[in-house]
Amino acid sequence: MTTEATAPAEALQRLSDEGVSIWLDDLSRKRITSGNLAELIAGKHVVGVTTNPSIFQAAIGSGEGYEEQLADLAARDVTVDEAVRMMTTADVRAAADILRPVYDATGGRDGRVSIEVDPRLAHRTKATIAEAKQLAWLVDRPNVMIKIPATKAGLPAITEVIGLGISVNVTLIFSLERYREVMDAYLAGLEKAAAKGLDLATIHSVASFFVSRVDSEIDKRLTVLGTDEARALKGRAALANARLAYEAYEEVFGGTRWTALGGARANKQRPLWASTGVKDPAYKDTLYVDELVAPGTVNTMPEATLNATADHGVITGDTVSGGYAQARADLAAVETLGISYDQVVRQLEDEGVAKFAVAWQDLLDAVGKSLSGKGVDGE
Repeated sequence: MTTEATAPAEALQRLSDEGVSIWLDDLSRKRITSGNLAELIAGKHVVGVTTNPSIFQAAIGSGEGYEEQLADLAARDVTVDEAVRMMTTADVRAAADILRPVYDATGGRDGRVSIEVDPRLAHRTKATIAEAKQLAWLVDRPNVMIKIPATKAGLPAITEVIGLGISVNVTLIFSLERYREVMDAYLAGLEKAAAKGLDLATIHSVASFFVSRVDSEIDKRLTVLGTDEARALKGRAALANARLAYEAYEEVFGGTRWTALGGARANKQRPLWASTGVKDPAYKDTLYVDELVAPGTVNTMPEATLNATADHGVITGDTVSGGYAQARADLAAVETLGISYDQVVRQLEDEGVAKFAVAWQDLLDAVGKSLSGKGVDGE
């Protein structure tokens, strides 16, 4: 126990010292009630939590820890959709309460818990806005962040929801072009909020830029090509893409449009590295942590990645800012081999939305089955 408590702290402490906020990409009722989340905050520098439909599907689908609430919901004859919302928002509310001291200590920058709008609404702007408002109301905690996907329909929803003073985690960003549109949507939302007289200092946002899936898709295509040149590029595209995203972030939040908002106490929309669990066993399991260290970023990690970083992560300072020229060269080399960047990122966005919709449907099905199996006798 002693070795584990001292060694982990070192790499994770260094990561935090470099300006990277460590968020946990997981949540479950058991993690909350067992005290595990509180332990990770106290011992492993975790200062936030992200959830998504797949995470809830795994947690609630198992049924562990949800039996009593499921029985109560069944007794009330609630719909499956309502039951899922009651369970997910209860978990987010409880996690937000555990993280509240972090939120207070960081002035709202961290101590955040994210919950996603129904993924089936990803291509419907008005429904996404309505759902975001409903989720913010249901969770009713100042440190909640509502996750909105960075689809074309999601962009105006981001602006509208930020304009209402609700903090947003923009998810499923794969392309540099879409990332710029996301930052633009955020700034437009802040301008709307300012026009309404809202306090901009209370509005926060992160932009979740997905990492490992880019390598998974591009590496697959490089493997098919099979040349030495193709093999040499494996494992480089995702880092290149993320580093150029950080360059775009520096540019936008160093520009004149931002200056006026910053002067009104607005907060920068921080880049969040998502999907940082390494999918290819040939790569170091802390690749997307060690190589994406930059001030003012968030890295949301599955627990396995958090533990791996604690155990053998190598944090050597900023590994992003100096790498823009190489990043451009790497992506250009991939294009030269006939792999279309635009086609890859478009495919990844479509797949990402579809995967979350499937996970959500699986969750609805599992909860529906549990509800129907808990009919109440004697009523």
